[in-house]
Amino acid sequence: MKLWKKINERMKNMTVMDIGLVKATSFFFAIIIVKLFPRLLTINYVVLIVLVLVCGIKPLYKFWIKK
Repeated sequence: MKLWKKINERMKNMTVMDIGLVKATSFFFAIIIVKLFPRLLTINYVVLIVLVLVCGIKPLYKFWIKK
């Protein structure tokens, strides 16, 4: 639990630009992984869409709905 508090404190110092750079880094890292393991491209699109929705529900809820 102490680790998450420390991470949350450090996140408060990040700007929108910093978060965008983290997203870009994650995107390019995913491209590297796919280049190393091309069989990942054979995953069904429905599975990928479900994973995107499951991983995105909480952040979207906290940002747009929760006050």
